[in-house]
Amino acid sequence: MNTVLVVYASQMGSTAEIAAVVGDQLTRRGFHVDVQSTAAARDARLYDAVIVGSPVYFGRWDRTALRFLQAQAPDLAERPTWLFQSGPCGPGASTEPARTPRAVERFCAAVGIAAPVTFGGNLDRSKARTWLARRVATGNLAGDSRDWHAIRAWADGVSDHLESVVTLTAV
Repeated sequence: MNTVLVVYASQMGSTAEIAAVVGDQLTRRGFHVDVQSTAAARDARLYDAVIVGSPVYFGRWDRTALRFLQAQAPDLAERPTWLFQSGPCGPGASTEPARTPRAVERFCAAVGIAAPVTFGGNLDRSKARTWLARRVATGNLAGDSRDWHAIRAWADGVSDHLESVVTLTAV
C-alpha cells in the first residue's frame, strides 16, 4: 500500500490546493503520490489507494468528479478510497454541517465507502470566473475558510490507515 492517487476537480483552485496539501502530507509519510485533476487522472487500478475531491456548488459535486467516480467505481470498490468535498465559506464554515449531495451518497452506498469529509472553501474574487462567483466572492462569504490543520490531520489519518493495512498484510 504505497501508491496513492489524489484526484480533484476544481473550478477556482481551492480544491486543487487542498488536494496538493493532502498529497504533500502523504508524501511526507513515505507514500508515492500522484495528484491529478479529474480531466488528467489515470486509472485507479494503477494505485493501491485513491482519494477523490470535489468542490460543492449549489449542493452538487463537480460533474467531472462524478464522472470519474462512476467510471472508476469497480476499481474504487476494490481498494481503500476516501472522498473529500470543499465549499462552505464564511462565518461558521467549519462548524456548520455540510450536506453530502445525493449522487455522492448513492455512490458511497453502492461502492461501500464512507461519505466525504467536508473542508471549508475559498472564495477569492480574483479567481472567480463567472458573474455569480464574483458576486458571491465579494459578499460576507468571501475569503479563505479552509482549516489547513484539519486537512493535514485528515491526511495523517488516511496515512495511519494505509500504514496499518500494510502492517496487517505483512504479518
